[in-house]
Amino acid sequence: MDDQYDQTSLDERTPFHRMVSKAHDNAQTIQLELDWLQQILKARSAINANPGSGSAELLQIPAPDLSGYDSTYADLVRELHLGPAERFLIILAAVPHIRPQLLDMFMSRNQITQQIYTEFGGRKGKSHNGFIPTGETVLFILAGNDLKKRFLYQNLLDANGILFKENILRLSEVETDESFLNGALIISREVLDQITIGKVQKPPFSSEFPAQRLQTPLDWEDLVLPEETWIHLRELEVWLKHKDFLMKEWGMSRILKPGYKALFFGPPGTGKTLTAALLGKKMNLDVYRIDLSRLVSKYIGETEKNLSKVFDRAEKQGWILFFDEADALFGKRTSVSDAHDRYANQEVSYLLQRIEDYDGLVILATNLKNNLDDAFMRRFQASVFFPVPQAEERFLLWKKGFPEKAKLESKVDLASIAASHELSGGVIINVIQHSLLMALENEEKIVQLEDIREGIRREYQKVGRTI
Repeated sequence: MDDQYDQTSLDERTPFHRMVSKAHDNAQTIQLELDWLQQILKARSAINANPGSGSAELLQIPAPDLSGYDSTYADLVRELHLGPAERFLIILAAVPHIRPQLLDMFMSRNQITQQIYTEFGGRKGKSHNGFIPTGETVLFILAGNDLKKRFLYQNLLDANGILFKENILRLSEVETDESFLNGALIISREVLDQITIGKVQKPPFSSEFPAQRLQTPLDWEDLVLPEETWIHLRELEVWLKHKDFLMKEWGMSRILKPGYKALFFGPPGTGKTLTAALLGKKMNLDVYRIDLSRLVSKYIGETEKNLSKVFDRAEKQGWILFFDEADALFGKRTSVSDAHDRYANQEVSYLLQRIEDYDGLVILATNLKNNLDDAFMRRFQASVFFPVPQAEERFLLWKKGFPEKAKLESKVDLASIAASHELSGGVIINVIQHSLLMALENEEKIVQLEDIREGIRREYQKVGRTI
């Protein structure tokens, strides 16, 4: 198989060929790093077996030369100028995901306590039966019982180190009365994907990750909005296009806070969610909708954890974050009358801080602007109103909504319908769907005026109105 891809020029390769080729290149360099790590682990094991042999400098074991390799991992090493110490941390953190059996040596038990040796550190996952390295594991491998080396190598785990500043690695949280070195050494999912399969996987929507990617088959030209709304959206588009130049080249990071916060407000069905999806599509950015009903947990502290998972992924990928029905969590804060109120307000404060620090675009959508807390309103750079469309805009929505192949009976006057019925875009689509379904039931498959009227009647009934 390798020869087959070697004989195929890069231009001729399909996306699948390129994916297999990248995985092949990554596998070569990762295997070199794993072999190197195994040498280090064997050296540590030998020192433990013969304590009188002294304390060797294990990072002096030569790391593989990756200068001639074209892989994501080799690119990462070159781009960040990573030395042996940083490479050791990355490959150790990646081992549970790539070759977990390599760490089985740490699963041996102390014959006296019948537990894993304390000095090994390590954790066991909820479903992972293997050994998950911690900060203690790092220091045990590199320093053993040498306190001087232990204190020296502890600097590798400092939050200001390159791997931690770039969110490539992190130590998981521990209880406040425990050593931070007991935190598991975790590699970011994005980096793990890049150095293995060669592309970042889209995170699936789940209770563990309460955010869902927004996508639409529609295009920017399908959006029907008033001119004033377009002007505000243009500013968001310009910011996404030039934010790096603004903040770095013109040095506005000294004055402006990171990121851009926008409020989309207006009645249901006026295009707030669609606009967010189309903005991301136009700017080639992923848009993730935050499900606030899943985000807010009845368990104290879980909301912050769920939020952290979303923001940590988003910050690395530059996603647009879209909070729908924002007043569910961003509404006016309650007075503190009990512990539940106090924790609820803490959750809001935590979310405020994460939004404040987020370097990308955050969009909050609500039907009722007045329900939002004043503290949030002061933080928006843009407040975009999505009104119920006027007659001319409604006509465009009716016209664009019906497929070109659909035939309307001669009595259907879309301009007259648009002028007579004040409906949002979402409601108009509901009516169009009803009339199309009814048309499929008749032999001529022609959209009838009466079916359109019936669809409008049904939508009015939903909100207690009559046609």
